Amino acid sequence: MKYLLIIGDGMADNPVEEIGGRTPLQAAKIPTIDRLSAEGMMGHVVNCPKPLPAGSETAILSIFGCDPLQYFTGRSPMEAAASGIALVAGDAAFRCNLVALEDGDMPLEEKKILSHSAGSIEGADALEAIGVLLNHPEFSQELQKARMEIRTFPAFRQLAIQHQSDISGIRFIPPHDHLGQACGQFFPSGNDRAEVFSHLMRRAHEILDHAGVNERRRAAGKLPANGIWFWAEGTTPSLPDFKAQYGCTGAVISAVPLVHGIGVLRGLEMVEVEGATGEIDTNFEGKLEATWQKLQEYDFVCLHLEAPDECTHNGDLQGKIQAIEWLDSKLVKPLVARLEERGEEFRILLLSDHKTLTSTRGHDGDPVPFLLYDSTHPLTGGQVYDEDHGMAGVDGGAGCELLSYLFGQKAL
Repeated sequence: MKYLLIIGDGMADNPVEEIGGRTPLQAAKIPTIDRLSAEGMMGHVVNCPKPLPAGSETAILSIFGCDPLQYFTGRSPMEAAASGIALVAGDAAFRCNLVALEDGDMPLEEKKILSHSAGSIEGADALEAIGVLLNHPEFSQELQKARMEIRTFPAFRQLAIQHQSDISGIRFIPPHDHLGQACGQFFPSGNDRAEVFSHLMRRAHEILDHAGVNERRRAAGKLPANGIWFWAEGTTPSLPDFKAQYGCTGAVISAVPLVHGIGVLRGLEMVEVEGATGEIDTNFEGKLEATWQKLQEYDFVCLHLEAPDECTHNGDLQGKIQAIEWLDSKLVKPLVARLEERGEEFRILLLSDHKTLTSTRGHDGDPVPFLLYDSTHPLTGGQVYDEDHGMAGVDGGAGCELLSYLFGQKAL
């Protein structure tokens, strides 16, 4: 038996007036996923238990079989694990996004957050922007004084580590939850130690705003990377071994460090695909072939697609619908066809990790639909895969139980 976990990040949503009161899932043409739903079991689960943040940091942890209420210690330490960065006692890790803030002569605190990803900056531009900061003598000294270092990557996602850290009582807020709003009200807050991070964010804006890389980006019609944003703080969790829990091991295919990091901490193989961007321009063919290859090596593979989530954050409704359709046509359809052609017995668990709302461009922790398909026991429910049929289906309870259903350890 082959077991395939497919996650369409943020593809669940609420009804959108622009598309006739339907959700993007309902507007998308997804015949293969709908077929699996019609012959499988539909239901809904909560992956982001309150009071924890509604986001992939809790949802993916939950889907991977770990109760976030017990195991969640912050997002960034899980991302660090994907890069082979081991934190020691007293260390805290933080996401350090390159962000785009509104241009103009108004005070920084009044400038709106235009993009949590600096317009999906990547490659040489991303490395040049963060390099401007790290090579700036004064900023480098201020980092050192704060006992901090920043590990660089060719994307908007940078990683900060603070040694001998005490982050208790500090409130860090994700930038993607407040796009289009004045940034100052969302700076780190809560106590005097928060000012260390707010000060670095202010200094970064002063240094980056008119840096050469940003002037070139503006001239090319792109958003600048004229700020940094600290969030997703935490310390390294200790997660249970996947094989000990489910009796097999496997691989994780994703473009997102968080997803890879959770897999690594659970003892799964991290698979990086060339050209996998986490955006709608990702390498679908490469992800398909990587998934198929790993299904020959392992009984379990997780395939994660970030594009629906990023399209929603970017305000691209049609892009979100397209990403969902391509999940169906470029990934699910050929994988199912190959498994059936080989006569493999297989189970598929497909779901959204959380809702990402077109109305707010932010995350929501409401229940999300899942489908569970077993090639050896097709059903005749007749339903399609969307939020309404998920809510009308089985109450799966906590998302951390889903893999137990996939592996047949528990029955719904």
